[in-house]
Amino acid sequence: MSLDLNLLRVLDVMLEERSVTRAGARLGLTQSAVSHALNRLRYMLNDELFLRGPAGMQPTPRAVEMGPQIHAALNQLQAALSPSDFDPSTSERQFSVVAGAYASAVLVPPVVSRMAQAAPHVDLFIAELATDILERIDARRIDFMVGGVLAAPDRFARETIFTEALAWVVRADHPLAQRNQVDLEALVSTPHVAISRSLPGLIDDGTERRAFVSRASWEDSGAFAAALAAAGLTRRVGVTVPDTYSALSVASRTNMATLLPRRLALLSAQSGRIALIDPPYDSPSVDVTLLYLRERLAEPAIAWMRDIIRAAAASL
Repeated sequence: MSLDLNLLRVLDVMLEERSVTRAGARLGLTQSAVSHALNRLRYMLNDELFLRGPAGMQPTPRAVEMGPQIHAALNQLQAALSPSDFDPSTSERQFSVVAGAYASAVLVPPVVSRMAQAAPHVDLFIAELATDILERIDARRIDFMVGGVLAAPDRFARETIFTEALAWVVRADHPLAQRNQVDLEALVSTPHVAISRSLPGLIDDGTERRAFVSRASWEDSGAFAAALAAAGLTRRVGVTVPDTYSALSVASRTNMATLLPRRLALLSAQSGRIALIDPPYDSPSVDVTLLYLRERLAEPAIAWMRDIIRAAAASL
């Protein structure tokens, strides 16, 4: 079967835009030309590919299945035809990194500082974690993920770039902040703010995502729960929030305590609004990891950006 690569480009853009009009605008084609290209693909692949729905053109299961591979193949072809060298001082490339509130506050600033010195025209796009993270990395829409990845499929490299200690945080005038020493019983005498992301289907949806496990919160690997169980104590969670900044905001303005990454807590403590409490139990450090496709280290730009991230992490 002879296949026009321009047709695959139309399919790729349509999967992103879900609109014939927007796809045509991006591709510099008329709506009629986009529709004609889709009809040719439908005939060749024996699949409708897109069906009109209330939210726009919805891809069929076949189109969704092919999408990441087609996007990756088009990117690889473009890379093969592009110059093999990468000059950060003149490049105008954009890098895409998935990072949460913590990494954005602690790691991204030194990364941006190093990029500004070595690559003044290079841009950085920070994206949020979503359920399709593996597909987006596979399709090269995302270059790296910074977070607490505990396991990933073999085609991904997963390396620890630094470790983070945890600390309990309360508002500066909280009764616990006035104590010379806070024990477990005192710590559970006040309600807690828990952090838990909700990403349905990210870990186990019947596919290879079962091999991808990302830490869902900043709880210290069960150390606090184990200490409470050993002491016969229970805690009360007053509120559960999706990220560290929400937890910090609640703790700084209420009578609640929350467990946060120490570096982030120290940044916020400079305002004088919060106080840090060392965990009154053995609290293991938490690994912060960098995730990316192994094969992409052969790309000079990706290897350079990885070095920038690792250098920034080492400076923390």
